[in-house]
Amino acid sequence: MLELVAAFICLTSLLTYVNFRFIGLPPTIGVMVTALMFSLLLQGLSFIGYPGLEERVQELIGQIDFGDLLMNWMLSFLLFAGALHVNINDVRSYRWPIGLLATVGVLIATTVIGSLAYWIFALFGWHISFLYCLLFGALISPTDPIAVLGVLRTANASKPLKTTIVGESLFNDGTAVVVFTVLLGIVQLGETPSLSATAMLFVHEAIGGVVFGGLIGYLVYRMIKSIEQYQIEVMLTLALVIGGSAMASELHVSAPIAMVVAGLIIGNLGRNKAMNEMTRRYMDGFWELLDDMLNALLFALIGMELLLLPFSWLHLLAASVLAVAILLSRLLTVAPAIVLLRRWRTVPRGTIRILTWGGLRGGVSVALALALPLGPERDLILSITYIVVLSSILFQGLTIGKLVRRVTKDAPVEAEGSQAH
Repeated sequence: MLELVAAFICLTSLLTYVNFRFIGLPPTIGVMVTALMFSLLLQGLSFIGYPGLEERVQELIGQIDFGDLLMNWMLSFLLFAGALHVNINDVRSYRWPIGLLATVGVLIATTVIGSLAYWIFALFGWHISFLYCLLFGALISPTDPIAVLGVLRTANASKPLKTTIVGESLFNDGTAVVVFTVLLGIVQLGETPSLSATAMLFVHEAIGGVVFGGLIGYLVYRMIKSIEQYQIEVMLTLALVIGGSAMASELHVSAPIAMVVAGLIIGNLGRNKAMNEMTRRYMDGFWELLDDMLNALLFALIGMELLLLPFSWLHLLAASVLAVAILLSRLLTVAPAIVLLRRWRTVPRGTIRILTWGGLRGGVSVALALALPLGPERDLILSITYIVVLSSILFQGLTIGKLVRRVTKDAPVEAEGSQAH
């Protein structure tokens, strides 16, 4: 295990250096691109008669449980770090668009994507059941908080847009995981749960995560408030994430949602009422560094996963068609919510375009795809999901900043001058 950790950290550090020194892409995207290039280089060496290195790297990567690593650990750290810098008053102000997109939006996207996937798979000769297509819709419907947070750092978005996109991405994975879990249960058990059972599952996972996150977040806030020692205060937040994630898993509540809520409490209540200037400086520095390092590790892992998945040109073509279908479903999700909100509030021009194009998919979707039962359906959906995630991060992630700047330039006064949602 130590050999695996050492090898992966060294490789990620090298890829990060190569991107910063020679390529110059945004950090997370750049690391993924260099990892992809490294994967293709290994495959090229194997093709010309030197398979040893590729086989060794495949062996190391194959030991990583990507689903467990991301969903139960890395995601908790990254969401806590992201929530630390989100103003809770802004989230409250934009609660309606965030709430609509993170709940109803996920349900609509699951249905639309699942229906389109069923038709597209059949078009390419793959006869996948409609239930598995809905599973694909559920796992690909949430926008990825890690990818979104990384991209928006460099995009000059207005506060309404930035808060809505970040808020939605922080919370919508909870809804998607519940929908995915219900559908997966139907596949495994062969029976449809009752409406009351589904509602109880949602309450237990999502609402339970909110309550649990609030309790541990407030407890650590009170502990931080009682001392003036930044080393201990930083350690308390680290213990909050590690211990809280482990406890959430035992309680069967959503660890990601719990960490978002705890991060909002520490980042707002703790920052304003329990920390002095030195503690705030060290707290921000520690979590920003940890956030950057884990982002680099995650996106390097996504890039390296190319070595383990079976691909063909047919997969690439089908995934391209599905990527367009997913963007269409995103538009169908976003547009009604924004049109409805325009009845009560001024909404900046271009909001629908930015929210549609800014709905990046990422590691959460790959992790959920890995949780599917073994079989031909899993292999196909995993390969398609991986390609869709790559295209989303590369094409949307590299161009969303330009779109934001163009829209902001076209309507600067309206976008910044209104309390829009």
